[in-house]
Amino acid sequence: MLSEPLLEWQNSGEYLTYQGYQVFSKVSEGNNGTPLLLIHGFPSSSYDWYAVWPLLEGNFKLITADMLGFGLSDKPEQFNYSIPAQADLYVHLIKTLNLTSVHILSHDYGDTVAQELLARHHEGLLGFDIKSVTFLNGGLFPETHKPLLVQRLLMSSLGSWVAKLMTQQKFTANFKRICTDSMTAEDIDLLWEQLQFNNGRAVVPKLIYYMQERKVNRPRWVGALEQSNAVAIPLHLIDGVIDPISGAHLVERFRELIPGARVTELSEVGHYPQIEAPESVVQAFIAGLKNSTSESHLSTHDYDLDEAN
Repeated sequence: MLSEPLLEWQNSGEYLTYQGYQVFSKVSEGNNGTPLLLIHGFPSSSYDWYAVWPLLEGNFKLITADMLGFGLSDKPEQFNYSIPAQADLYVHLIKTLNLTSVHILSHDYGDTVAQELLARHHEGLLGFDIKSVTFLNGGLFPETHKPLLVQRLLMSSLGSWVAKLMTQQKFTANFKRICTDSMTAEDIDLLWEQLQFNNGRAVVPKLIYYMQERKVNRPRWVGALEQSNAVAIPLHLIDGVIDPISGAHLVERFRELIPGARVTELSEVGHYPQIEAPESVVQAFIAGLKNSTSESHLSTHDYDLDEAN
C-alpha cells in the first residue's frame, strides 16, 4: 500500500499502456497553456516535481510520466533499459496528446533523455518541435560527472548484489551527502518507497547503465547541445552549485562548451533543486523563457533568487 502523498499523486494521474507495460503519467487538467514536459531523474520519478507543480500549472500544460523502471510504472526485469528507449516513451506520450511543440524541464537522468530528444529534433525525427530545454543538475558531460561510490558499484559486476543489500539507512545517508537539509527526511523516505515499489531494486543495475551510455554517446548528446545553441533553441542550466555530483564543476564546463546559453546558479542548493528550492527554480525557469522565447505572457512571483548569468 502506497503512503498517502504517493497515493494522492497516483490518483491525480493515470496509466497508459506502452509496449504492453503500464506507465504512470500525469497531465495538468483543464489547462490549455504552453505545453511543458517534465522529465525526472534517477532513481526517482515524476513525484520529484510535486513542489514545482502548483507553481507552474497556472502558466503551463504540464506533462510528466514515470519512465519504465521508475516510480509507479512497471519495472520489467527483461526490458532493454536505455536512454533511447526512455525517449521513445516520451515521444509516444507527446504524440498521444496531439501536441505539436513542447518546452522541456529535466533533471539528472532526465537531462540525458532530453539530450536524446534534442538530437532527434535536429534530425527531424520527432514529429513535434522542442521550443526550449532547461536542465537541472545532471550529467550533461560525462567528463564532469562525479558519481557516488554506490553508483559505481551498481555499475560493476557486483551490481545485483549491491542492489539487494541496499538498506534504507544507506540510501538516506547517500542522499544527505548530495542534498541540503531542505530535502527532508520525508522526501527521502518517499524516494525509497518508490524505489521499492514493484520490486524496483531488481532493475536498478540495469537502469544505471546510463552512465556508460553517456560516455559511448557523448558526441551525439553533447553535439545536440552545441547544435541547439547554434540554431537558437534556447538552453538554460539551473544548477544547485553545492551538489558534489553535478554542481559548480558542471556550471564551469557548461559555460565553456555552450557559450551564450543561460545559466542560473543556486547557492546553498544541492542535487535536487526542484525539491530543495522550488520557488527559485520556477522563478529562474520563467525568467529564462521570458528572456529567450516568445513566452512573454508568463507570470512570475516575488520569489527570492540568487541568479548569475
